[in-house]
Amino acid sequence: MTAAQTTAVKLSDATLARFAKEVAKYPKEQAQSAVMACLSIVQQEQGWVSTDAEAQIAEYLGMPAMAVHEVTTFYNMYNQHPTGKYKLNVCTNLPCQLRNGQQALEHLCKKLGVEDGGTTADGLFTVAKCECLGACADAPVMLVNDRQMLSYMSHDKLDEMVELIKASESGKAV
Repeated sequence: MTAAQTTAVKLSDATLARFAKEVAKYPKEQAQSAVMACLSIVQQEQGWVSTDAEAQIAEYLGMPAMAVHEVTTFYNMYNQHPTGKYKLNVCTNLPCQLRNGQQALEHLCKKLGVEDGGTTADGLFTVAKCECLGACADAPVMLVNDRQMLSYMSHDKLDEMVELIKASESGKAV
């Protein structure tokens, strides 16, 4: 665990208000049903979900901190440590591996000079393998920032994507 993961950040009143809106969708005795929404809110606001944030969510929802942690660690969409501005997840499950998913991950890591799960020195990219994205026929597939799925990611298409992102970040015309 890094120092950043143990640094206490108190949830803001605005965050707690968003939590309350989510909890209100469920019967009072089922407040814990809002755990995924609360984790998403924290991640939207802080960029990741620290163990301290998990503990605060658990307290708010009246559930064990371990139960919140189990949800955080089960899903790829929750970042358990700070990530780069662009989180690039490449599917490496068997169907994607059979269609070069592992090679796509390795190519991307090599191009960006990081290992699986690593972040570039400039903080722009985090690259990591992920579980099934449900688009096996389009393999290799990847997910950018947990929002945009890209299909048929050949080495050339991966290179082009990285260069487009770098160009857009440097202010150059894309």
